[in-house]
Amino acid sequence: MKKDVYQIITDLFLEKLEQGVIPWEKPWKGGLSGIPKNMISKKAYNGINVMILAMQPYDSNLWLTYKQVKAKGGQVRKGEKGTPIVYWNWVKIKDKDTGEEKDIPFLRYYTVFNVAQCDGIEYDKPFLDPSIVPIDECQKVVENMPNKTVVEHKENVAYYRPDTDSVNMPEIGLFKNAESYHSTLFHELIHSTGHDSRLARHKKDKCTHRFGSQDYSKEELVAEIRASFLCGICQIENKVIDNSVAYIQSWIKKFMEKPKMLVEAAGKAQKAVDYITGK
Repeated sequence: MKKDVYQIITDLFLEKLEQGVIPWEKPWKGGLSGIPKNMISKKAYNGINVMILAMQPYDSNLWLTYKQVKAKGGQVRKGEKGTPIVYWNWVKIKDKDTGEEKDIPFLRYYTVFNVAQCDGIEYDKPFLDPSIVPIDECQKVVENMPNKTVVEHKENVAYYRPDTDSVNMPEIGLFKNAESYHSTLFHELIHSTGHDSRLARHKKDKCTHRFGSQDYSKEELVAEIRASFLCGICQIENKVIDNSVAYIQSWIKKFMEKPKMLVEAAGKAQKAVDYITGK
């Protein structure tokens, strides 16, 4: 039965990947929508910038440059740090030998601030929905995990922190539904199985946890696949599969490889899932 679930989820990923990219969206509430966007232009950010901004611990998805903050009559609070986002700038270069002009891409960045880092600017804040409560089957998986890491709810961002071996999660009432909460928690718990006290995957794979690096990208990709397997075991994958597929697609793009990498990663995913489920 276990292998059937894994294969079903993998096949579903492949089918949806072939249909095209679905925009990834942070599954917990952050302002008017989960997708990070510029507060002035209303344009949503894309590519790796979606993840860079969505991973920040703020209660809004709205971002501004420093000039835009000033133009809105606001002020970035003292001590707040901006978040760099990237874009490609194309420059024409003349070949010394042939004299031909070539378009060469240069990676550039600029800094933005979340509206929650600013004073003097009004914005809609998310509220905790008391009707969203944990799903028993999913809770059993979390509670029965051997040598479980500490799960805290201190910040409005989801992450696993290797140096303290702890997981932080937004409150369940900030999520769109309980399925999204558990899917995100499964993802972070999968990361925790790489700790030295569990499967020691991080040491074996020499994972630096440096955002954007290839080892980080691989860890994110495999963690989302494994988390989706757990969702399949708990029978909640139908509520979260589209967002998981879009998240995986973005990391596949980071590798610049074909979706067959998904099959290879899925084949290695059972170890962490088996650890969490006590198999």
